[in-house]
Amino acid sequence: METIKGTDSIYRISQKLRQEGHTIGLVPTMGYLHDGHVSLIRKSIKDCTRTVVSIFVNPAQFGPKEDLKKYPRDLQRDIRILKETGADYVFVPETDDMYSRDHKTGIKVKGLEKIMCGKFRPHHFSGVCTVVLKLFNLVCPHRAYFGEKDYQQLVIIKQMAADLNIPVKIKGCPIVRESDGLALSSRNSYLTCEERKNATVLFENLLKAAGMLKRENLGLREIKAIIMKNILSNNSVSKVDYFDFRKPENLEEIKNLKQFRQESKNGKILIATAVWIGSTRLIDNMVV
Repeated sequence: METIKGTDSIYRISQKLRQEGHTIGLVPTMGYLHDGHVSLIRKSIKDCTRTVVSIFVNPAQFGPKEDLKKYPRDLQRDIRILKETGADYVFVPETDDMYSRDHKTGIKVKGLEKIMCGKFRPHHFSGVCTVVLKLFNLVCPHRAYFGEKDYQQLVIIKQMAADLNIPVKIKGCPIVRESDGLALSSRNSYLTCEERKNATVLFENLLKAAGMLKRENLGLREIKAIIMKNILSNNSVSKVDYFDFRKPENLEEIKNLKQFRQESKNGKILIATAVWIGSTRLIDNMVV
């Protein structure tokens, strides 16, 4: 595996690989890799002849009071994992290379960036889209792999790629969970032992809501009230940002379950939530 730091270098390499007929897969990450990232890398390796993993803690997607400085980092560990997994290249750019001093351009996907997590993190998805587009321009991948745990991010990036005619196939990959159901996340490292034990409240209540949708004759308002009460009764929960029922394809909120069932072609519902466990914000979702 080769480690690339310069933006010019990764572009030259990607052009050479394309000229040689390789199919390039890109897995964008912020490092501190876990088995969820590994699943994306393995999928890219299966689909493509060359896999590039980027590691870049993107300052543009962090708000002024968010955890940029304390975000977990361990590049040596990440490189070891990438070598063991079989990635071909790791791209580790410096912030100054990705964002010059006079950088003025950002990408917004209207509407989608203001709901769910975007309502509570106003500039987050603009930062995500901007850095992802920059990575697409530098790595020139044929396919890019994103986890479904960040479901809103996945939908937004697909929309950006479609709207801007970006010739990259966006591939969503299933959530990887611990044995007790907690979705893998780099931020799980922030949790205390007690908080880690109680963090399963997200998955447990997604399952409960899914069961209620299928079995009980209740409206979404009633289901949400029951679920919110359950979550907030957990000793480690400090706040719930949202618990939403939405259409998976476009994140449109579902307000009337009876009407949705009458009008929907596939009947699929995205249940998504963001919950603060102590001082750590975790997200999770489920499509039923």
